[in-house]
Amino acid sequence: MTPPETRYAKSGDLRIAYQIVGNGPFDLVFVPGFASNIDAIWEMPPQARFHSRLASFSRLILFDKRGTGLSDRSAGIATLEERMDDVRAVMDAAGSERAALFWRFGRRADECLVRRHLSGSRERACPLRKLRAEL
Repeated sequence: MTPPETRYAKSGDLRIAYQIVGNGPFDLVFVPGFASNIDAIWEMPPQARFHSRLASFSRLILFDKRGTGLSDRSAGIATLEERMDDVRAVMDAAGSERAALFWRFGRRADECLVRRHLSGSRERACPLRKLRAEL
């Protein structure tokens, strides 16, 4: 499969590579685990099928973590807060006002993201199960 257009969000001094696939009724941000390459996933049939299925019912937003894939390299290991800043920067660049998050960080990251970075005048993130109940 041909990779979708790669765009870049600005997070501090770094550019974070992201792609948008699908046009479903809600945004789904796929937060990668250890490492990623958003172009390479479309060359691996199992990964391409998985992400295509996610995009079949959502507007899927994929990105490469800082220092991996097509994103800019950074010095040192990113803090959890910097990683959350990257998620927020990608959501902002993609025009995502509210999204379900699909990730492998764990509960601590979920709480950090929602409480410190995405809370405010409007709810920005919610668990996928909550969003499904609202549809």
